[in-house]
Amino acid sequence: MNKVILMGRLTKDVELKYSQSGVAVCNFSIAVDRKFQKQGEQRQADFINCVAWRQQAEFLSKYFGKGRMIAVIGSIQTRTWEGTDGKKNYVTEVVVDEINFTGERSSDQNSGSFDKSFEHAPNDFAPPSNSPMNAFTPVDSDDELPF
Repeated sequence: MNKVILMGRLTKDVELKYSQSGVAVCNFSIAVDRKFQKQGEQRQADFINCVAWRQQAEFLSKYFGKGRMIAVIGSIQTRTWEGTDGKKNYVTEVVVDEINFTGERSSDQNSGSFDKSFEHAPNDFAPPSNSPMNAFTPVDSDDELPF
């Protein structure tokens, strides 16, 4: 099985290109923070090369820019080619199948900061007093359930 799920920030603005046969393609990289950081040091990140084709490439170029948080799902692929100097080149990249927004507000897209206004929000989402949710009566046993 070859499946990759990544969430990170785009390292630069995305450039939409087209292959010789007219297929949309975007090559980009994502900075993915490492889980742990050493005390007194800045958090480290890995820079993962990715490629998106067709509708994913067009979607990416339309809605995402440098610094924007992005979630991608795809597979790892390696390829080789011979350069103009005759030297063999190798690359490992994620071929993207899905691109998703992360829930980051657009005003925060380049700030790199988390919106803390939602940190204590659960009380703000209580149903109104006249809501049908307040008329819910818990059932004490499974015997009364219709299924």
